[in-house]
Amino acid sequence: MLIKDDVIEKIKSGEITILFRRWSRPGAKAGGSQMTQGGVVGIDSVEVIAEGDVTDLDAREAGYASAADLLAHLNYRDDDIYRIGVYWAGEDPRKALRESADLGEVELNEVIAKLEKLDKNSKRGAWTQQYLQLIQDMPNTYSGILADYLGISIPDFKPWVRKLKALGLTESLSPGYRLSPRGEKVLAALRQKPDR
Repeated sequence: MLIKDDVIEKIKSGEITILFRRWSRPGAKAGGSQMTQGGVVGIDSVEVIAEGDVTDLDAREAGYASAADLLAHLNYRDDDIYRIGVYWAGEDPRKALRESADLGEVELNEVIAKLEKLDKNSKRGAWTQQYLQLIQDMPNTYSGILADYLGISIPDFKPWVRKLKALGLTESLSPGYRLSPRGEKVLAALRQKPDR
């Protein structure tokens, strides 16, 4: 579920507590959460409702002036309308992780083991160190240029970088990426491993 920056800020402040989406099938589940570019949004409830059940109060809690305004915004498709109760669940936990370059030997080995597992489970073979090295060598570089360098498309490139980001090793920039302090330390350790 995509959530715009301004909506995230309003969820954070408590101004927005409901989102509405048209989906052919649920794109969120109650009790779950959504990692966004601005932090973590919690999901309280997800329910299908009829157009006639959308109230002006619902619309205001979703950031619209009226039910009519909200429904006009939802006229882009004919799928079911979902009412999603949301709340601010906190900052992106990867931020703190990225800054934690003070890795002990055990934690460093755990991160390297996760990278080795990503390499092993990939049809393209070992890729993690290559991506980390590329991002270190070409920071702030548009993702299309990085993907071209590797001979793949942007849609094939970005999910792999997100796997590194989830481990706190990279940071997104505009444009491109850079290694986090944690990523720098992990890459240095990978270079010293004799079997890599």
